[in-house]
Amino acid sequence: MDTLLKNRLLEKRSEILGRWFDAILDTYPADTASFLKNQKDRFHNPVGYTIYEGIAGIFDEIIKEAGDFDGASPFLDNIIRIRAIQDFAPSSAVSFVVLLKRIIRDELKAANGAFAVSSEELSLLDSKIDNLVLLSFDIYMGCRERLYEIKANEVKRNTFRLLQRAKLICEAQEDEPGLDDNNQERKEVTK
Repeated sequence: MDTLLKNRLLEKRSEILGRWFDAILDTYPADTASFLKNQKDRFHNPVGYTIYEGIAGIFDEIIKEAGDFDGASPFLDNIIRIRAIQDFAPSSAVSFVVLLKRIIRDELKAANGAFAVSSEELSLLDSKIDNLVLLSFDIYMGCRERLYEIKANEVKRNTFRLLQRAKLICEAQEDEPGLDDNNQERKEVTK
């Protein structure tokens, strides 16, 4: 990344993060968005806190010179886990990453409407953000698959218990399907 672009992004960091956070919260219903914007305490508003910390980490990873996104992956994962559980459609769940392109362009525009950085640099930045969108989609799909597995195991367990109560099945408790798997699943989802 060009030093000029990196410096401009660092200068505008707080404005970009503020606008990005507001744009993400606008994807929620009005009541939820209002709460997430106004409640600053991380313990009363863990979702808002996680989103803000996540986008700050993602932004910092974008402006690094490295081409990989290993550092951004945990931040994306934290945000996308929330959005996957909240039943966002895949496109809506990852769209928050795309919002960053417009926000950065708006912040980098000079008063005359021209960009203070080269179009080549903007194109490279867009490419980085596009790669983050693809990574986000992979993370989202992994989260959703895991949720469906948990739900399927819960249905199996409930069916087994119903059959046991109806005395149609008499097996030892440790043979109950998915008992150990589900406890492990719950721990993994809450990580």
